[in-house]
Amino acid sequence: MDGNDIGKCPVMHGGNTEVGTSVVHWWPATLNLDILHQHDSKVTPLGKEFSYRDAVKSLDFEAVKADVKALMTDSQDWWPADWGHYGGLMIRLAWHSAGSYRLADGRGGGGAGNIRFAPLNSWPDNGNLDKARRLLWPVKKKYGNKLSWADLILLAGNMAYESMGLKTYGFSFGREDIWHPEKDVYWGAEREWLAPSENRYEDLDDPSTLENPLAAVHMGLIYVNPEGVNGKPDPLKTAAQVRETFARMAMNDEETAALTCGGHTVGKAHGNGDAGALGAEPEGAPIENQGFGWMNPNMGGKASNAITSGIEGAWTTNPTKWDMGYFELLFGYDWELTKSPAGANQWRPIGIKEEHMPVDPTDPTKRVMPMMTDADMAMKMDPAYNAICQKFMADPAYFDDCFGRAWFKLTHRDLGPRNRYIGPDAPAEDLIWQDPIPAGSTSYDVDAVKAKIAASGLSVSEMVSTAWDSARTFRQSDLRGGANGARIRLAPQKDWEGNEPARLKKVLSVLEPIAAETGASIADVIVLAGNVGLEQAIKAAGFDMTVPFTPGRGDATDEMTDADSFAVLEPLADGFRNYVKKDYVVTPEEMLLDRAQLMGLTGPEMTCLIGGMRALGTNHGGTAHGVFTDRAGALTTDFFVNLTDMAYKWVPKGDGTYEIRDRKADAVKWTATRVDLVFGSNSILRSYAEVYAQDDAPEKFVKDFVAAWTKVMEADRFDVK
Repeated sequence: MDGNDIGKCPVMHGGNTEVGTSVVHWWPATLNLDILHQHDSKVTPLGKEFSYRDAVKSLDFEAVKADVKALMTDSQDWWPADWGHYGGLMIRLAWHSAGSYRLADGRGGGGAGNIRFAPLNSWPDNGNLDKARRLLWPVKKKYGNKLSWADLILLAGNMAYESMGLKTYGFSFGREDIWHPEKDVYWGAEREWLAPSENRYEDLDDPSTLENPLAAVHMGLIYVNPEGVNGKPDPLKTAAQVRETFARMAMNDEETAALTCGGHTVGKAHGNGDAGALGAEPEGAPIENQGFGWMNPNMGGKASNAITSGIEGAWTTNPTKWDMGYFELLFGYDWELTKSPAGANQWRPIGIKEEHMPVDPTDPTKRVMPMMTDADMAMKMDPAYNAICQKFMADPAYFDDCFGRAWFKLTHRDLGPRNRYIGPDAPAEDLIWQDPIPAGSTSYDVDAVKAKIAASGLSVSEMVSTAWDSARTFRQSDLRGGANGARIRLAPQKDWEGNEPARLKKVLSVLEPIAAETGASIADVIVLAGNVGLEQAIKAAGFDMTVPFTPGRGDATDEMTDADSFAVLEPLADGFRNYVKKDYVVTPEEMLLDRAQLMGLTGPEMTCLIGGMRALGTNHGGTAHGVFTDRAGALTTDFFVNLTDMAYKWVPKGDGTYEIRDRKADAVKWTATRVDLVFGSNSILRSYAEVYAQDDAPEKFVKDFVAAWTKVMEADRFDVK
């Protein structure tokens, strides 16, 4: 053996990492399809046949709750509990798991246990929550696959509050864990933690200019900087940021105040020492740490020596008791700026009585100074928040109820509608943010409805486009939207530009009387009309197939619809109908991937649907872009056949569209957009397109299109899943 070979590594350096080796590294403009494979079934260790929602129903719910409550006061030497109670830590774990939710795209939140993985598990704001998850491990180990991490983490927050005296509003099980980081979620463009806020605002003095879909003010935070805007204390400026960030997480002023005050009624912040002495976060820690990050060499087994945010102290006199102590201290004293032992900005009470000071979390013979963050001071100094707090102080029972409901909303916002709730503590009340929908009829004659639709004179394009527009709002991120409820006929959806209001009004004027005559819901009739149009297009392509349909959708009313909340579901772009509302920083094909992922589609399903929708002539506004066929209205593979035919060349027009020219005659045959041509230019998408361009593809294409179409139409049918 050559001496130069001794010690050579037998594997490619960097082959199992992304440093300098990824396709995107070499070709940064490449369309990255990874987001479509976020939750590939191949990564789950539980097998494709395992159903968590079935398994959790056999759980002994009361035993689990009892075990979680018991661990609250079972302090461990390796991570001692503050005052012998882990309640504050578990509440923070649940809060930060759920608090990453953002209304704009429904991503984040506690519904999938994603706080276990990077980047969330290593965000600065999530410091030492790795310890909380490890404390919960004995419970997870005991109940195994019947109890997901996602459910357990949020249940721990509920049980913590109950163990400290709050009667919570309720709890539902049913959150299924993911098994891979959601690394393609956009958390911001910054490449450093806690980079200055200016990076994500057009105008830092105007919180509404925070970049969409972001909801936090810094990379690595859940909400706002507790020390003030960019770390500079100013409670009124902080109040403005608090208001905007919580609004982007679907909370109004009262809910925001309730969560802030109730969240800080128990527990403490940690900054009693040198933050610079802490080790690396979990993802950057050495292998011997076994997943632990932020190792503290100076903790010495004392809870009072912990360092997390750098802010030090409790908010209340009795931090393990649910009471009105937060308000008593915040409004009972004047406050002045000071520094924590770790050097963080915080507020301390002036002239506090010794009996109002909390005891040290490690030594009960000592009393220590409480504190408030800049966000807490915002509750006192902002007029609107102050008025809400005054109302809470005047009626503690009202505060309990407001907090309980806001906490429930925080921890259940991305679980979906109430018919998905599991367990004895799931509340029966319909809440407006749950997007309630009444049950629809299943007893009508489906074939009779289809016959009336077929005889109505509506075109294939009109029927398919309306059904698609109704269903495409579905978001698997938080299980909102979809065809169920027929909210496409209500404000704000009926007026969205992407829904072509004039065409929509015409189609609904035909379909609504059919629904009234037959006893079917309008929601069902809209979907059935799409199916009828699709069946006609299949027949025109030379095949005969019935499109699957499940009756029972209901019709929501204006009173059941939070119109402001639904505004975020408006499609600003829909590549499936070749629609872009205006020019954006991101390309239309990137927006197509985003929509496809939110709808729960795979790469092949997205490709199949694009080709079919073009063949059906369903483009927004009736444009001809991408309609590479002389048989529009028939479900053919012509889009793929002509896209891959080297008889044509593709010429940019300079306005974002392209001409498809016959090479010999140099004559324009068709036109296209970037969304059309990306299926020929991107190597992965082209591989899918070539499958459908082959001579043996037409029947497979029809079957695949029907399957993908049905998936979209029934994505929100939780009542039958």
